[in-house]
Amino acid sequence: MKKILTHIFLALMSFISIYPLIWTIVSSVKPGTEFFTNQLSLTGFKPTLENYIRVWGKASFGTYFLNSVLVTVCTVCLVVIMTNLAGYALGRYNFVGSKLLMGIFLSSICIPLVSTLIPVYQIIRRVGLMGTRTGLILAGAGGAHVVFLLLYSNYYKTVPYELCEAAEMDGCGFFKTYLNVMAPLSKPITTTVVIMESVWTWNAFQLPLILTLNNPKARTLAVGLYSFKGENTVDWTGICAGGAIAMIPIIVLFILFQKAIVDGMAGAVKG
Repeated sequence: MKKILTHIFLALMSFISIYPLIWTIVSSVKPGTEFFTNQLSLTGFKPTLENYIRVWGKASFGTYFLNSVLVTVCTVCLVVIMTNLAGYALGRYNFVGSKLLMGIFLSSICIPLVSTLIPVYQIIRRVGLMGTRTGLILAGAGGAHVVFLLLYSNYYKTVPYELCEAAEMDGCGFFKTYLNVMAPLSKPITTTVVIMESVWTWNAFQLPLILTLNNPKARTLAVGLYSFKGENTVDWTGICAGGAIAMIPIIVLFILFQKAIVDGMAGAVKG
């Protein structure tokens, strides 16, 4: 009996957690009149793709979607390269100041991200990248990304030193050992970093909003959703359709690679 009650409770909590997501997707295919008359209902209406057509075409969501894809892919590539290299250096070599440097990185976790908005804005403005996708990419990739750095450094500490010694005996230097031996071994961590950073970059709002105020064509999906809220009215069906467009790629990505995320995090923690 206790087991049955536990399953019922967990099922109820799961439904409560997933209901907003289901409601958003269902509401995205509701006609405008049905949305206001049956707001919480998931059935009893004739589905329509009018909201998606309107959002994708008239609201420029096609452009926002391409911007999000480009910014996310480029940002993820830069973050993986930087954190992988830094994690390799900090995890495998005890150079002068390495512990101090790691301490600085760890202490940066205590700094609120909102406090860095003004410095980042000033830097992007002074280099002339305001309102550009390049500015969004550099601003997104320019953080410390301490979590990813720790994942890589802890993982590289667990790799047997005999592999590096064997590579050195074959004539490999610092970077050649990294490229041919260490980097391929970090594939589980890299998969985790790629997925996590993709989600964070895809959903980023504050920084893209500030950096694209003077150029709406460079906006990402998250910022584009904000345009459906006017001063006196709100296009709720448009927000639901736009939200569904923004959510579906991330949901699919997580479903396809959830095992890789868990394995990568478990391997890093074990190390």
